[in-house]
Parts: sequence; C-alpha cells; structure tokens
Amino acid sequence: MIIHTNFSKTDTVKALALSLGMFDGVHLGHQSIISELNLIAEKKSLQSAVLTFWPHPRLVFNPDEDLRLLNTLEEKSALLEQLGIQHLFLKEFDEAFRNLTGEEFVEKILVEKLNVKYLMVGYDHVFGKNRSGNFELLEKMAPAFGFEVKKMEAVNIHNKNISSTKIRAALEKGNIMEANEMLGYHYPVSGTIIDGKKIGRTIGYPTANIKVNELKLLPKKGAYIVEALVNNEQYKGMLSIGNNPTVGENPLSIEVYILDFDQDIYGQQITVHFRDFLHEEIKFESMEKLIERLDEDKIRTRNFQF
Repeated sequence: MIIHTNFSKTDTVKALALSLGMFDGVHLGHQSIISELNLIAEKKSLQSAVLTFWPHPRLVFNPDEDLRLLNTLEEKSALLEQLGIQHLFLKEFDEAFRNLTGEEFVEKILVEKLNVKYLMVGYDHVFGKNRSGNFELLEKMAPAFGFEVKKMEAVNIHNKNISSTKIRAALEKGNIMEANEMLGYHYPVSGTIIDGKKIGRTIGYPTANIKVNELKLLPKKGAYIVEALVNNEQYKGMLSIGNNPTVGENPLSIEVYILDFDQDIYGQQITVHFRDFLHEEIKFESMEKLIERLDEDKIRTRNFQF
C-alpha cells in the first residue's frame, strides 16, 4: 500500500475506486465497504484507495474535546493494508480544507487531484463545509464529472447498526466482547514498556507498564484478560487500567502481568489485544486480599480459551 500525504504529487496514480471517511476502528462496517471496493476496482481495472483525515475533524472543530480514537494512525494504516487497499491518502483537516464546500471538495480534490472514477461511501457519510456534501450531491455531480457512486448500507449485529461511536461506548463500559464483535478483531493497545514503581514484583506479580499514544481510547478502568504480543511471541496476560488505589494515590497507569514470561523488556514495544473483562478496579483492604484476587484472576486467565 502506498501512503500519500502530498496531493500535488498524485498525478502518477491511475484512476481510482475510492472510499472516504475517518474509518476509525476499521470495523466490520468499514470492512464491508472495502471488500466491495476491492471487487469493483478489480472489475473496472481501477486502483483501490481510501481517503481519510488526520487529525480527526472533531479535534479541529472542538480542540478542547476529550476525544479518544479506536485506532492510531499506524494501526489504521496497517488494517487498511491488510484488507488490500492499494493507496491511502492522508489529508490534514486544516482551515483551508474545512472551508471547502461539498461541490468544491468533489471537483478540486476527488476529480482533479485524485482522478476518482468510482466512489463508495457509507450510508450516513457527509462532507464539506457545513456538512453540505452527501450521497445525493454525489449522485447529482457524478454524470458531469465522469465518476460512478454507490452508497453502502449499515452492517448490523443483533439488529444494531455498527458504528465507531457504539464501539467506543462499549469499550468505555468494559464490554470487550461486544466491541470485538463489532470490530471483527480483538481491540489492540500498543505502546512502550516504561519504568514503574515495581510493586508487583514484590508480591509475585511483576508487571510491565505501558506508555500509550495519548489519543488512543482505553477501555474503562478495571482488570482484563489480554493477549500480549512481545518480540513476535504471543502470551496470555492480565492487564490493569487504573490508579492502583490499594497502594495510595497514583496517576492512571496501564500495567500487564504476562503469564509464563521472564524477560527484561524495558524500552521495547508491546501490543495487547483485549479478550475479556475480569472485574472493576478495586481498592483492597490489604495486600493479602489483593494477592488473593490476583491468584483468582490468574486462574481465569490461564483457563481462558484464546
């Protein structure tokens, strides 16, 4: 997959079958669009492409909003590449771009710069200044500018439309399996292993503290069963998100205890995939009670079928 950040240098790109949007999560709804897009591209001898925006438009319109995203840019790019997209166009959502009307966006970006011949959009997609662009506008402009357009309907699970917003809400409630079902994969969090207080090693549960991208959405505080990927090896793990209230007042941390693992990995990258929720964050009355619960969590984690 070729990643484009400078639209003025795209004149060598062949005619495109393209979809546009944030694609946050690259969930099952997005995957259905991409699957159909790839089929159309092959059938019509076009290149498959996605146009997405960075940063998220909501962060531009509401810079004080505490928005967290399902994917980092790196995660999103990797997922789109795995799905077979040939070109990824990253557009900065700056002041000039946000002031383009729907008509200007279609003519100046999609047609003139990207040579789009087939456009596929989600059922509720809007674009352009004041959300002036929608599927009806695309249908109206398509014949004059020589492209085809198709609207993809929502993907449903248990009679509920899948959306990035609903997946965020599930994660914020600790509903890991529900979120994973809508995503079509196990929710990942990646980061660098950093020094912590090393309290875990004094009670037989040494943990790795993970520093994550500040825009990445974390599930609610609590304990989780995870699959940890370290040095291309997979392990079962117990992960905690919280303030460690049993040992005083602490800043929020993400710590993972990896089963059957004894390596020095400080400074290395780790990815954890969330598999199930263990329990809420608990302030134990003693370290002994904490250890008892960790022992129980370890048994549940070891017995969990990955």
